[in-house]
Amino acid sequence: MNVIAFTPADIVDPELHASGEVHRLWRWMRQHDPVHWHEPGDLPGFWSLTRYEDIQRVYQNPVVFSSAQGVLLRPRELGEDPGSGLTMALTDPPKHRALRGQVADRFSERCARSLAGEMRAEIHSVVTRAVESGTCDVVHEIGARLSSHNIGRLLGVPPEDREQLLTWTAEAFESGKPLTSHPTLMRYFIDMMYARMEEPADDAMSMFVNNEVQGDLLTETEILLGCENLVGASENAGLSMASGILALVAHPQQWQRLVRERDGELVRAAAEEVLRWTSSATHSMRTATADAVVQGRRIAAGDRVVLWLPSANRDESVFTEPERFDLGRQPNRHLALGTGEHVCIGSTMARHQMRMLLETLAELVAVVEPAGDVEPLRSITVNGPAHATVRLVAR
Repeated sequence: MNVIAFTPADIVDPELHASGEVHRLWRWMRQHDPVHWHEPGDLPGFWSLTRYEDIQRVYQNPVVFSSAQGVLLRPRELGEDPGSGLTMALTDPPKHRALRGQVADRFSERCARSLAGEMRAEIHSVVTRAVESGTCDVVHEIGARLSSHNIGRLLGVPPEDREQLLTWTAEAFESGKPLTSHPTLMRYFIDMMYARMEEPADDAMSMFVNNEVQGDLLTETEILLGCENLVGASENAGLSMASGILALVAHPQQWQRLVRERDGELVRAAAEEVLRWTSSATHSMRTATADAVVQGRRIAAGDRVVLWLPSANRDESVFTEPERFDLGRQPNRHLALGTGEHVCIGSTMARHQMRMLLETLAELVAVVEPAGDVEPLRSITVNGPAHATVRLVAR
């Protein structure tokens, strides 16, 4: 359909995202206005990119399209992101590579395999509890719990404190406040940071504290921002899992296929399709360091460029029938976890956790069905449900 009731200016309206109608706008923009300039208002002026190829090229050129000035749109009154140049997400090579290398071992395939038994046991326990409860809010009781516990595990938060970490982060996201507005959580990380200075362990906090970056140890501020960055990013993993369950509820034939063919090959493909379909990170931003041309539009040095990832992941020029949820989709080179230098450091862990969840659901659950309304998030940063109650019937 070429006629839409909204314009590209509406792309920053959280209600349009909550309604799902933003997909119609993105489709129109891909066809008619793939590189669109948004005049400054409450937000700074920026370019919108909606096609897969353009977004991929920006991701793969960190020299011209920098992350150091911020990767998310912020109201102009807030100024620059305070973490600029200090965290993995907000640095460019070579510092980005050095920061990433500092903790990369805790997010590696080797580490994921070593933690597989513990992760699988927790997923089994969480799904079993959800089945026994009759109904559950998949956002908080499955997605957020699993993602928060897992990042706590990687940081070195002891098991007895992981529910408290979940509570702190849930309060932060539900109130719409940054994690730094929760001094109790920051005090917890400060105490943990000093403890690892005295007695290192095999966890990401110890790596932040004791591994050098370009010949120097991180400052305390950089360490705390790094922890906050990882905890905040775990929200995307939780939303993907919750939204994935809702996708299976909405597509019963695909659910039956998962139950029927739950072999490794299908589960691997299914995890990628859930990531593509849900695309929980709505946008990522870059700042041009030099003049550039995209689709014939001149982007000036200093301009902000916003990459709309769900749009890229439903680009008709890349994906066959992109509006179809297909657990067996091949190939599936989605950009839900980024690509290039800034591919999500947790992508390996996220994929393992998603596969384990799908396998466990297929093993323990006979029926997934709605048991209440779905309340969507109202955000242009992340997308998915704020609350969603489903019924999981035991096999």
